[in-house]
Amino acid sequence: MCGRWPGTGSRETEDSDMSGVRLGVMLPTGGEHATPEAIVQVAQEAERAGLGSVWTYERLLRPTVPIAMGGEGGPVMDPPAAFATVYDPLEVLGHVAARTERIQLGTSVVDALFHNPVVLARRIATLDRLSGGRLLAGVGQGWMSQEFEAAGVSMKRRGAGFEEHLRAMRAVWGPDPVRFEGRFHRIPECEIGPKPVREDGPALLVGAASPAALERAARLGAGVSLVVFDWDQLAGMIAAYREAARTAGLPAGPVVVQVNGAVSAKPLDERTPLTGSAEQVAADLDRLDPLGVEHVFWAMPGAPEECVASIAPLLTR
Repeated sequence: MCGRWPGTGSRETEDSDMSGVRLGVMLPTGGEHATPEAIVQVAQEAERAGLGSVWTYERLLRPTVPIAMGGEGGPVMDPPAAFATVYDPLEVLGHVAARTERIQLGTSVVDALFHNPVVLARRIATLDRLSGGRLLAGVGQGWMSQEFEAAGVSMKRRGAGFEEHLRAMRAVWGPDPVRFEGRFHRIPECEIGPKPVREDGPALLVGAASPAALERAARLGAGVSLVVFDWDQLAGMIAAYREAARTAGLPAGPVVVQVNGAVSAKPLDERTPLTGSAEQVAADLDRLDPLGVEHVFWAMPGAPEECVASIAPLLTR
């Protein structure tokens, strides 16, 4: 199996056999189910089942006070218990890379601003090399003020500072000698390796939830990682991203969609996109291919052994 929803086949690709949307699952790296054994089990089951990708995310800590979910201005909620224990995303994928052979390995997302760009770029390049170029490097700005405080980084660094951070990483991945001069970061002329498998660096995704973030990703020539809440919102974000890429004179990168919900055993009367029974989700998947979505993955609650078993049947529909 190729790990893809067959789709309509209407989208042109370099390989006609690769049309459709690649299906994936979030690894159990946070909360009560996060164990080394469960992480490897889900990754290997996903590969055996024919899924296309497995994913991780970064969370530094769980505050003991309510937080604004999604950043400043969002609804104030008690932080999820799973935030208290989250395995590092790159170390997890390095471990998984050694225990799998084909499945793609994604981060959605690493909070780039919490890391020095040279160090993070070398870690990403190392993982890309060790996995044989299977990495989908999703990065974001971060949103939780307590994490910025713990990392010793001002939240004012978001925006222009995040863009400079990605440009610095791109310089590290580029040909030697490397040299970078920015407002926040300086890299003296030097040689830095290893380099990623691809000359232009690993597949880079930017976590985006605002028009400014979509425009920034397009301007940097990166793809986007989007969380789906409703169809109009998703279609609008993708259209805005592709228009920004056209304005920048650059090709649009890959579009990845994250589903915060489950594929359930029974149909749901009320549901968000790409959740509900396998039949309901199968109908929803046909709506992704015309949007040009390359990957969709589920961050599912519940026991790890249920994740792959609920998604795998979609490959045969």
